[in-house]
Amino acid sequence: MDNWMELTFPSLSVNEGFARAATAAFASLLDPTIDELSDLRTAVSEAVTNAIIHAYGNDRNAMITLRCEAEGHRLRIVVKDTGCGIEDIELARRPFYTSKPELERSGMGFAVMEAFMDSVAIESAPGEGTAVTMEKQIGSARAS
Repeated sequence: MDNWMELTFPSLSVNEGFARAATAAFASLLDPTIDELSDLRTAVSEAVTNAIIHAYGNDRNAMITLRCEAEGHRLRIVVKDTGCGIEDIELARRPFYTSKPELERSGMGFAVMEAFMDSVAIESAPGEGTAVTMEKQIGSARAS
């Protein structure tokens, strides 16, 4: 690993924007395109929002950890919570599925992450929390 950063912040909806900005700032070291930065910000937004709403149910005292790692032009982003966990990961990954229909959630969080990143892996244990690991090659279409 060439470089990394890790932040821990309260599970507040205002911190979703902070997580997006921190990720974009870290990724800027890899000389991304505007589209790549937009993709990263969108994917991080979805992962952090999932933790705030689904893992913690808007518990303002809970914490979320964001870790970014760079190796060459490969960026790995991990968003981790210690919330309720996911009972059925495959069900949660299905487009339009939501565990909070009363909140009028679209159920597209994981689908959006998968659309904007090269890979998305989810590790979760009920009662222990969830880690979403996303990877993206930055600048892969350009000459290095």
